Amino acid sequence: MCGIVAYVGPRQAHEIIIKGLKRLEYRGYDSAGIALLNGSLNVYKKKGKVTELEDSLKGQNLNSHIGMGHTRWATHGEPNNVNAHPHYSATRKIAIIHNGIIENYSALKQDLLKKGHRFLSDTDTEVFIHFIEDIKEKEGCSLDEAVRLALTKVVGAYAIVVMSLEDPDLLIAARKGSPLVVGVGKGEFFMASDATPIIEYTNEVVYLNDQEIAIVNDGKLTVKNVANLPLTPYIQTIDLELEAIERGGYEHFMLKEIFEQPRSIKDCMRGRLDASSGRLILGGLREYLNKLIQADRILIVACGTSWHAGLVAEYFFEEVCRIPVEVEYASEFRYRNPVIREGDVVIAISQSGETADTLAAIELAKSKGAIIFGVCNVVGSSIPRATHAGAYTHAGPEIGVASTKAFTAQLTVLYMIALTVAQKKGTITEQKYHELLVEMENLPTKVEKALTLNAQIQTIADEFKDARNFLYLGRGYNFPVALEGALKLKEISYIHAEGYPAAEMKHGPIALIDEQMPVVFIATKDASYEKVVSNIQEVKARKGRVISVVTEGDQLIPKMSEFVIEVPATLDPLMPLISVIPLQLLSYHIAVMRGCNVDQPRNLAKSVTVE
Repeated sequence: MCGIVAYVGPRQAHEIIIKGLKRLEYRGYDSAGIALLNGSLNVYKKKGKVTELEDSLKGQNLNSHIGMGHTRWATHGEPNNVNAHPHYSATRKIAIIHNGIIENYSALKQDLLKKGHRFLSDTDTEVFIHFIEDIKEKEGCSLDEAVRLALTKVVGAYAIVVMSLEDPDLLIAARKGSPLVVGVGKGEFFMASDATPIIEYTNEVVYLNDQEIAIVNDGKLTVKNVANLPLTPYIQTIDLELEAIERGGYEHFMLKEIFEQPRSIKDCMRGRLDASSGRLILGGLREYLNKLIQADRILIVACGTSWHAGLVAEYFFEEVCRIPVEVEYASEFRYRNPVIREGDVVIAISQSGETADTLAAIELAKSKGAIIFGVCNVVGSSIPRATHAGAYTHAGPEIGVASTKAFTAQLTVLYMIALTVAQKKGTITEQKYHELLVEMENLPTKVEKALTLNAQIQTIADEFKDARNFLYLGRGYNFPVALEGALKLKEISYIHAEGYPAAEMKHGPIALIDEQMPVVFIATKDASYEKVVSNIQEVKARKGRVISVVTEGDQLIPKMSEFVIEVPATLDPLMPLISVIPLQLLSYHIAVMRGCNVDQPRNLAKSVTVE
C-alpha cells in the first residue's frame, strides 16, 4: 500500500519521480503528490491517478534536482487533495511523505495543538512532520537528528522520506515495518518502496532494515539506526530487468503474468529439481532442514491468495510427510494467543515479503521459539530477513494486484519443500518420489497447453459477464482452487463469488442455486471424482448453470455441463497448478468485459503493509 519515490542528483527530479510513481501504481492508491525544491519548497498533490497529478503540473516551474513523490492509500482521513502527501511542517520549510500508520498520533497532536500548531489535514503524517520540526526547534539540532529523536517517540509503522528548504542536497529516509530501498547511482541517489522505479537507473541498492535511517547529503550516503549507532550500508546488486516490469505487448499486466506461468514455474524449479537424477536441492533450507524433518507440527501463516496456496500445501505435507499442518490467517494469528510449542515450524508465505500481518505473525512465532521458514517472491524484502530460512519463488515481478503467477510459483516451492522432507524422512516411496519429480518437470508444458484455452474461456466469459453471483466448488486438492477462483473473480470484476468444498453445498449454499446462478466445478479426474459427479447432478436438478473444469478425455461430466473446459491430466496433488489457469483467465476476461480496472482493482493494494 502507498508508494514512495525520491531522487537527488543531476537529472530532472520530477521526471524520475512521476515515472516511478506510475511504476508503483500496482501497490494501490487514491491520491498522488510530489515535492520539489527550486528556491522554494513546492508541494503539488491531487486526488486520483498519477496522470491527473501529471496534468495538473503543466505550466509549473518543475526545474529541480531533488524531490520526492507519493501515492497514498487512505488510512487516516478520506481521499482528497488536502490529505494527499507530501505534507508540510508548520513553517512549510520541511516536507514529508509517509507509508504506514502512527498509532500514537492523536496524543502527539493534542500536545502540538496546545503549543499553537494548526493542522490542515486529517492525517497522522502531518502530525508527524510537525512533531519533527517541533523537536528540531526545541533541541536546536540538525534535521536528521530531529528525525531520529522523533522516531524514538512514535509508535507504529513507517517508511518516510523528509526534505528541507534549508538543506537543498539532503534527503532523509527511515523505515519500520514498511519497505524502503535506497538506489545508489553515479553521483545520484534514489529512494523507493521497492526496486521497480529504480532499476532503469541503477541495479545497486541498499535495503533498509527496521529502525534504520538513511541520510543522503552532499552526494554521500550514511546509515545509522534509531539508537544513533552508525552502520555500514550493505550495497546489493539486484537481478531485475526493465522488460520484466513492462507490459510487453499485453493489454494488462495480469494477462501477461497469467501467460508467464510456464516460464515462472520452470524458473522456480531451475537449478533445484532434476528428475532424471532424482535430485531436489533447496539451498535456502539446508541449515534448518533437520528442524523441518523433525517437526511435530507445521503452522502455515499467510493472507489472501498465499493462504490458498497454504491450504494446498497442508494437504500435500500431510499426505507425503505425515506431519500435522494447520493453516492460519496471519491477520488472526497474532490476536488469539495461539499455541506454539518447541518443535513447531512456521512457514510464512507472501508474494511481496512485506505483508504486515504476516510479519507480525512471524515475530510472535519467533518470540515463542518456533523456527520460521519463508516462501517469498521479492528478494531482499522484509520477510526473508525476518525468517530463519526459506526459499524464493523466482517468479519475477508481479505487477497486477490480483496474484496469478505468484500462486503457482508458491505451490511449486511448497511442493519441493514437502518432497524434500518426505524423501529425507522416508515417508514416501522412491517410486512415488520420482513419479512426482517427473510430473513436476512436465508442469510448465501442461500449463502452456491450458493457456491455449484462452479463446474458449473468453466465449464463456461473454456469457456470464453480467452475472451477479458465482459459486465455485471443488473437493480435495481442488477445494483451495475453488476458493482462489472465487477470490480472483470478486477482486477484479466486483461480482460476488464464493468458493466451497463441493460436499458442503448441501449445508447451505444449495439454497442459492437457481437458473441465474453460474456454478463452476473443478471436476478433474481424482479420488473424489464420483462424489463431484453427484454434486453436479444436484446443481443440475435445481437448474443451476454448470461450468466444469475437467480432465482431457472426460466423457461423463461434459454431458451434464453447459460449458466444459478440458485441462491436461496430471497427478492429483499437482492438479491445482493446472486447474487454476482457466479460472484466472475467466476472471480476467469477465473483468475486462465489465470495464473494470484489471491491474488496479478498486480499494485493493498489492502489498498490504498496514494492518
